[in-house]
Amino acid sequence: MTQGYLLPARHVIHAVGPVWQGGGSGEDAALASCYRRALQLCEQHRLSSLAFSAISTGVYGFPPDRAAPLAISTCLETLTLTPAVRRVVFCCFSEPSTGLR
Repeated sequence: MTQGYLLPARHVIHAVGPVWQGGGSGEDAALASCYRRALQLCEQHRLSSLAFSAISTGVYGFPPDRAAPLAISTCLETLTLTPAVRRVVFCCFSEPSTGLR
């Protein structure tokens, strides 16, 4: 986690998601871990809100229709353990990143 500097955010949590290798190399668990750990860092630092991009769905090739439900379910599960976090935003810059068809 670093400061946000000139961004409209106080902090930036840097998460490196998995490169898609076909789905049999632990990619789901690694992606879920990115979301879970970011929420845990927020809790640890008493941050109340967080915005996520669609981690790994760009050049890393993780299928958006698989990543989106995983991101949402992981965050919903983790939020029960991170009461300081009151708001999570998913920033989807294109329709494919929403995971909707």
